[in-house]
Amino acid sequence: MRRRRQRVSNLAAGLIGATVILSVCWLVFGGPLPFSSSTFVLRAAFTVQTQLHLGSPVRIAGVDVGTVTGIGRVGGSSTAAIATMTIDRQGLPIHADATAQIRPRLFLEGNFYVDLQPGTPGAPTLASGGTLPASQTSGPVQLDRVLSALDSNARQNLQTLLQGLGQALNVRPTAAQDATQDPSVRGLTAGQALNRSLNYAAAAFEASTLVNQALLGQQPHDLSGAVGGSERTLSALASQSAHLQDLVTTFDQTMGALASRQQDLSQTIALLPPLLRSADSALGPLEASYGPTQRFAAALTPGVDQLASTIDTGMPWLSAASRLMSRRELGGLLASLTPALQGTAVTLISSQKLLRGSDALAQCFVHTLIPTGNEYVQDPPLTTGLQLYQELLQSAVGIASAAQNFDGNGRYVRATAGGGSDRVQTGPLGTDGPLYGNAVLPSLGTRPAFPGSPPPLVSTVPCLRSAPPNLNSVRTGVGP
Repeated sequence: MRRRRQRVSNLAAGLIGATVILSVCWLVFGGPLPFSSSTFVLRAAFTVQTQLHLGSPVRIAGVDVGTVTGIGRVGGSSTAAIATMTIDRQGLPIHADATAQIRPRLFLEGNFYVDLQPGTPGAPTLASGGTLPASQTSGPVQLDRVLSALDSNARQNLQTLLQGLGQALNVRPTAAQDATQDPSVRGLTAGQALNRSLNYAAAAFEASTLVNQALLGQQPHDLSGAVGGSERTLSALASQSAHLQDLVTTFDQTMGALASRQQDLSQTIALLPPLLRSADSALGPLEASYGPTQRFAAALTPGVDQLASTIDTGMPWLSAASRLMSRRELGGLLASLTPALQGTAVTLISSQKLLRGSDALAQCFVHTLIPTGNEYVQDPPLTTGLQLYQELLQSAVGIASAAQNFDGNGRYVRATAGGGSDRVQTGPLGTDGPLYGNAVLPSLGTRPAFPGSPPPLVSTVPCLRSAPPNLNSVRTGVGP
């Protein structure tokens, strides 16, 4: 037997349908989802007509992060309004210094949107429901508002202003006016001078950029600190109004003195560029010296730390040295040493002469005598192959041996007194004439040949400047 399925009652079906319809309407008209996180709500006050509508997008850097959910008028005849916006999680956080600006959307999009700048990270974070004041918002500028501001009188005043400005820029200066102008713009109109100034604008803007960048400081709150310091400085100046008045008066007198020397001041300013270029070229080596200077200072620091203890230790020694060098102690010692020092001075003068002579003798040996003694003499057929100084030392032995032949025991006197078959003859010996004799062996001659007179002795030329003699260049003289 089949069981009959229980049917839903009409009341229950009606309640279920009504609940579904209410849920859809709630979600369609912007109600939040149940059990979901709360939506971040941001309000912004605008003093002009917002031209916004419900559902207008809210964008940060061109990305949609929320929508406009409400526009509330302030009331009265004012056009100010409060715009209520919901911000998605990706648009958070919003800081207290955030700004909101109403901008027109693209032509195909139509209407307007809110361009939201979330503020700086250093500012406090706004909580949901916070309001941006009118000082941080701005509305769109419409063409009709511009045209309504430029009425007939305003347009006529603007035309007069532009005509006067054009005449002022196009008038040629007089000779008297040119005399006070810079030479680079003399004879030019104001407009031409302004155009010529644009040649220096790029460098000026670059320098201004560097200055503005430097004014931002290196750390957060540097600029605010500078503003706070300026405020304290100005407050201190305001508290000294009498002195400040004297300062202004003195400054006026200083400026008057500078104005009276305008020509000299102009010449000084004209000389500044070469000075600055020279200073700039000198700053490079100066900057390069900072590193070694810092290292030197770091190395010097331990010594400076020990300087105080060193001075304390040295003070007793200085006290004892002062007493030792006093007139009573040191004066007697100096009286005893004075004769010795005077004799030493005389000795030093003589020693200088001795040292100069010894130096000349040593240089003579090095440059002349020693090279001559080291020379090898070629004297065939009696060449020994020895150096000259060796032959000189051996000649003493040879002379002693040769002399023995002429004494009572020598063979020349006893055995060969009668001579040999070779006749020899000397040169003229004064009034006695030549001498004749017989030799056992033929005479080889003399080396070097006797030139007839001894070589000249030049005493004005130092020995070290005389070239060593070439002993192998002499000739052999014939025998008697």
